[in-house]
Amino acid sequence: MTEREKMEKSLLYNAGDEELAALRVKAHKLSKDYNDTYETEKEKRKAILRELLPNAADNCYLQGPIQFDYGYLTTFGDGCYANFNLTVLDCCPVTIGKHVFFGPNCAVVTPVHPMLPEERNGTMLEDGTFFSLEYAKPIVIGDSCWLASNVTVCGGVTIGEGTVIGAGSVVTRDIPSGVFAAGNPCRVIRKLTEKDKMFNS
Repeated sequence: MTEREKMEKSLLYNAGDEELAALRVKAHKLSKDYNDTYETEKEKRKAILRELLPNAADNCYLQGPIQFDYGYLTTFGDGCYANFNLTVLDCCPVTIGKHVFFGPNCAVVTPVHPMLPEERNGTMLEDGTFFSLEYAKPIVIGDSCWLASNVTVCGGVTIGEGTVIGAGSVVTRDIPSGVFAAGNPCRVIRKLTEKDKMFNS
């Protein structure tokens, strides 16, 4: 099994692998290319996103700047929107449903590093290559969620459909559908109800 296959399957892998390094360089370059465009350059932006995010719906709008580690492991459903500074470290699948909104400075981070420094710091091999062990846990964000500004979603988390995550939250565990959740660590505050309607008919 290749290091790429291990990474995609959430197994322990060598992050210093040449194939993975090349994929990261490609995604980082495409992210920068996107960030260097203007909002008015719609066709150019779409072309970059098609290459960077082949599993994203065509009608997503990412304000930029953006940063993806691999890109091809992230799926966006129809009508998603991300404000400034969306970061997605997609070392394994990140599945984002339809009509998901991200406030500014949100981070979706799948990697998990070893807790002990002797395992985390990596090793230089005799041939001059770097060997660094890590693994990643997938993230799922359900349809019609809103993540307010400065939210961090950690690896292994599923956020249920229609949920709102409050500003500055760090989501370390699953959050159910249809709730408002906030805090560090993020926890359910209350259910969303008809009383949350802005206009009651």
